[in-house]
This record gives sequence, structure tokens and C-alpha cells, in this order.
Amino acid sequence: MNDWQKCPAVERDPERVSGAWIFRGTRVPVRALFENLEDGATVDDFLEWFPGVQRAQVEAVLKHAERSLLVAA
Repeated sequence: MNDWQKCPAVERDPERVSGAWIFRGTRVPVRALFENLEDGATVDDFLEWFPGVQRAQVEAVLKHAERSLLVAA
């Protein structure tokens, strides 16, 4: 399981976006990144569609997810 609390690029507040993990300082759910990538979008597409999200945040989330997968293996 991915422990998003250890990723500084994201935050969760039960009062915002139904308590979903979001990119820090935005209302963009982390889930939206993975859904868009699964649908064939590129990181550049995602950043264009969600201008409040920074490239460094996306990179941190992807690295965090990768580390989580390596630990689970």
C-alpha cells in the first residue's frame, strides 16, 4: 500500500475534495494524474490541463509511487 503521508508533494484535508489526496496547494487529486497517464496522456499534457500542479510535484508523486511498488515486491 502506498503511504502518501510520506510524499511532501501531496496533502489531504477531509474538508477539501472529499478528503482525497491532492497535489499540495491545489484541488487536483493525485488520482487524476494516474488516470490520465493510464488513458495515454503525457506528463506534459497533464501539466497543461492542470496548470496549478508543478512538474516537481508530478515527479515526486511518480517517484514515491515507484518506491512503494519496489517495497511491495
